[in-house]
Amino acid sequence: MPDAMPGLTLRKQQVSVEEIFHEGGPRVAPPLRRAAMVSVIVNPFAGRYEPDIAPFMETLKPLGLAMARRLVEALGGDPAVVEGYGKGAIVGAGGEIEHGALWHVPGGYAMREILGGAKAIVPSTKKVGGPGARLDVPVTHVNASYVRSHFDAIEVGIPDAPRADEMALVLVMTTGPRVHARVGGLAAADIKGEDGLR
Repeated sequence: MPDAMPGLTLRKQQVSVEEIFHEGGPRVAPPLRRAAMVSVIVNPFAGRYEPDIAPFMETLKPLGLAMARRLVEALGGDPAVVEGYGKGAIVGAGGEIEHGALWHVPGGYAMREILGGAKAIVPSTKKVGGPGARLDVPVTHVNASYVRSHFDAIEVGIPDAPRADEMALVLVMTTGPRVHARVGGLAAADIKGEDGLR
C-alpha cells in the first residue's frame, strides 16, 4: 500500500490475523480466521468546526479499497472465504465523532466491492479517544445481517494512536461463524439474499 495518497497523510498501519481452533469444545477445521486492519491518518478537520466535511469521503475511497484488498490477502487471497465484516473509527481528541462517520461510505462500499457485491449493510462503530484507545468493531454476515451465528466483534487498537489530530480507521473480516455457534436463528445455508437482511 502506498505510504501517501492524494489528499491524506497516512502515518502507520496495522494488520492482524487471529486463528481460533476451539473455544473449549471440539477443534474445528479449518480454524476460524479473523483479520483486522487499522490505518492511522491525519484528521484534516481536527481543532476546528468545519461545516462541510462530506467531500473528504471521496479522498478516503482509495484507502478503503486498498485496506479491503489487504485484508482479503491476509485471509489467503480468495474473497469467497470471507463470511463476515465490519468497520469502525477512533477519532483523536482534537476531532469530533462526526469525523468518524466519514468512514461509513468509503469503508463499507470498499469491502462490498472487493467481496463481489456483498449485500448486507456493514455494521459500524466509532468513538473519540486518545492514544491506546480500544474499539470493539461489530461483525455480521456479509450477505444477511440476521445470520445469528456470525454476530461477533473484534477488538482493535494501537498503543500510540490516534493522536489528537489523527483518526484510526478500521476494517475487519472473518472467514466464518463464531466457533461452536449454537444459539439458533437464521443459518447461513438458508440465506435468501433478497434484501441483505435474510
